[in-house]
Amino acid sequence: MTAVIVRWLGRRPYLPVWHAMQRFTANRTAESADEIWLLEHEPVYTTGVRGRPDRDSIDGIPLIRCDRGGLTTYHGPGQLVVYPLLDLARRPLSVRGLVTALERSVIELLRQYGIRAEARPDAPGVYVERAKIASVGIRVRRLCSYHGLSLNVDGDLSPFAAIDPCGFSGMPMTRLADLGADVRPHEAAVPLLGCLMAQLGYDRIAACHRQLPEQSIDREQSA
Repeated sequence: MTAVIVRWLGRRPYLPVWHAMQRFTANRTAESADEIWLLEHEPVYTTGVRGRPDRDSIDGIPLIRCDRGGLTTYHGPGQLVVYPLLDLARRPLSVRGLVTALERSVIELLRQYGIRAEARPDAPGVYVERAKIASVGIRVRRLCSYHGLSLNVDGDLSPFAAIDPCGFSGMPMTRLADLGADVRPHEAAVPLLGCLMAQLGYDRIAACHRQLPEQSIDREQSA
């Protein structure tokens, strides 16, 4: 399948979107179209399956243990989040291959803004002169992926100072705004989507929506 459904979800709290990804993945069939969700989150810290949080918040910002890979990171306004919900069985793409595709998409986007970036073999994500600009963490269940990547565009980076980003003490963080790219998350979303579609082999968008899939909507979204 070479078409993908795209959803621009605006700014959303973390929990309803995470649970919607889980339900979408659990309910999808071999005929379900792949989807890419793009959004910003309300301020939240999340930690992956290896994390062992001993509190529910950090400096008043919620801390949520979720089911992705990786350790603790921060999401907030001004950060573009991309969740590819893909059936990996349809394409010769391993879990590592998906991580690489996400990283390469960000690297190509930054190249378009005149920014040189690279991936690191010891730490998933994308880096500009050793400062991290994008984080990657995914989950694969029944050969179907969810979670994804976050790109720092123009948001407040100070919450990262309260954690060891993805387990690395003293990891410097950066954002597009600090590197001369005057764009907002929704503006960066369009070229990043194009880069990701090229990396994953999609040649067209089957449909574009601004809401979560109907089967994933529940009372939690209105909480």
